[in-house]
Amino acid sequence: MQKFITRNAGQTKSFAKKLAKDFKNGGIIALYGQLGAGKTTFTQGFAQGLGVLNKITSPTFLIIRQYSIPGQVNFFYHIDLYRLNNIDLKTSGLEEILNDLSNVVLIEWADKINESLPSQAKKISLKRVKEDIHEIVLTS
Repeated sequence: MQKFITRNAGQTKSFAKKLAKDFKNGGIIALYGQLGAGKTTFTQGFAQGLGVLNKITSPTFLIIRQYSIPGQVNFFYHIDLYRLNNIDLKTSGLEEILNDLSNVVLIEWADKINESLPSQAKKISLKRVKEDIHEIVLTS
């Protein structure tokens, strides 16, 4: 387990941007944390680190957003499970996305499918400590 403290949104994005470089060829990032913990801010930095040029907003109502990664044949999927309960991976399309190892997948509210996550998923917990101070814990 590794623990990091960020003191503003810029530091959270910078941390995620650096981490993204390890995922350009695929991988799954499972984000955990309450509302306001910094999950979307983290995702914005992560997407920047992949080179995604689009503006990143939370897909709370769309559930899944797909982005092209410049210079890559794979895609970045930003998934937000906040509004869903009793998720069936097959009928939701998530199974296909998670099983394609070339995909870069970042899942907000991953606790909703925790038992179904592939073992190689990188689990990251975010916690708001104070106004702009956040704790980032890498657990796998």
